[in-house]
Amino acid sequence: MAPLRTITLLLLIFANISSFVICSTPADHGYDDFLECLIDQFERSNSATDIIYTPRNATYASLLLAQNLRPASAAPERPDLIVTPLHVSEIQAAVSCSRKLGLQIRVRSGGHDYEGLSYTSAGAPFVVVDMRNFRSVTVDAGAKTAWIQVGATLGQLYYTLSRESDTLAFPAGVCPTVGIGGHFSGGGYGMISRRHALAADNIVDARLVNAAGKVVDRSTMGEDLFWAIRGGGGTSFGIVLEFKVKLVTVPEIVTVFNVTRTLEENAAELIGKWQEIADKVDENLLLRLFLNPDISPATGKNTVAASFTSLYLGTAEELLPIMQKEFPELGLQKNDCLEMRWIDTILYMSGLQNQTLETLIDRTPQGFFLRSYFKGKSDFVSDPIPATGLNEMWKLLEGEDGVQVQFSPYGGALSKFSESETPFPHRRGTRFMIHYGVSWADPDESGSRIDWIRRLYNVTEPYVMRNPRAAYFNYRDLDIGRNNEGNTSYEQARVWGMSYFKGNFRRLVRVKTKFDPSNFFRNEQSIPPLVSE
Repeated sequence: MAPLRTITLLLLIFANISSFVICSTPADHGYDDFLECLIDQFERSNSATDIIYTPRNATYASLLLAQNLRPASAAPERPDLIVTPLHVSEIQAAVSCSRKLGLQIRVRSGGHDYEGLSYTSAGAPFVVVDMRNFRSVTVDAGAKTAWIQVGATLGQLYYTLSRESDTLAFPAGVCPTVGIGGHFSGGGYGMISRRHALAADNIVDARLVNAAGKVVDRSTMGEDLFWAIRGGGGTSFGIVLEFKVKLVTVPEIVTVFNVTRTLEENAAELIGKWQEIADKVDENLLLRLFLNPDISPATGKNTVAASFTSLYLGTAEELLPIMQKEFPELGLQKNDCLEMRWIDTILYMSGLQNQTLETLIDRTPQGFFLRSYFKGKSDFVSDPIPATGLNEMWKLLEGEDGVQVQFSPYGGALSKFSESETPFPHRRGTRFMIHYGVSWADPDESGSRIDWIRRLYNVTEPYVMRNPRAAYFNYRDLDIGRNNEGNTSYEQARVWGMSYFKGNFRRLVRVKTKFDPSNFFRNEQSIPPLVSE
């Protein structure tokens, strides 16, 4: 090893060490060889070496900190290295060294990954390429397009758009700290999706580093690969660098409301009516429904509250006649409505309504999204859940802490795409999506809390889409298929693949086989090639 690289390697090993006791290293994983390879590659490209973090760095643990603490608490392995690249050449170097030495790469853009597959492993040695420094957002207001690097957050995107115009927007989620990379490439549902579809539906170009380490865009990657990364997940096929999206125009004034009713206040009947109309109302209106345990103000007993949390792309005066016609049972009044700019609805829906817009560019989870132990699951529904099924849900929800069920309506623009137009297949015929969530603060409660959400999931099985039972890829769930061993074969992956992608799974496998036949980019629920080494 050259003298300069010897010095650099030693500096990396000892930098920021709070103790001079040298911990054991995973040398059998190729750790030292990978580090040496990376430094050699960086010297050739004049890259900085202070973007490499080893388990001996004091900042290593903080880089791994994620919104969901559960995966890291259960994972048997930590990454041998974390690389936080500043330049594309450094990503290419990481790919090259990983291929050479047989280490897996996990790619992380935000940290809301439900099962932690971007920063944990079921056992195989791996390195993390953390894209947090790839976070520029470049807006062309005249063309109504933007190039967005995958390490940017939704909050940063929305904040940047608000600096350009009050009427430029993008249809994606409401949590400001979610990373662009995973959210966009897995679908990306949000509060204006009934009018403007998913984030993935609005992607018009992309740049990624493929398994050969080459940078390709839409014109050079081909339409098959471009199709796959718009809903099939980017990390099965390469390291996405940035997406080009078409922006949408929203009114200067939009309207939000949140009306809550308990079971004693006719919530069950309102939920029944909601199931009939939520996917059919004016596509400018998205009526989202949250179910939470509550205490009855009348009896002091455990009950369930239904919150109708909604956004309408227009004024309250325009909204009220629609609600009176479609959902008079809710009894919406003008004083229930708040008119505001679209950008302010992001703060409102995130529980940050008393904060300034600058809060949106803070990557630290706030409001409803504070770090905790969390487990989520999902379903899609084509027919209304009958009263019998809802009553079974109430029994499990009543008296629980830290749990929530969310019904998100479909229809509108979401139904205007065919099932195969993108990998995201849940289109025409889908009434709503269910998201089940449970969070807790004490890691010792993990077993009982995960058992609770599995029981709730089992209760709803007769009332949701089946054969296969559908699920949302962005709400990744390792329970589906119950195989956490780093799936590589088509047959092993078919169970969860069909749940997330239905018939599109077969095409995703063909794309994977063509562009990454050796299965270099993989995790416990990545798309497998037909033949893998």
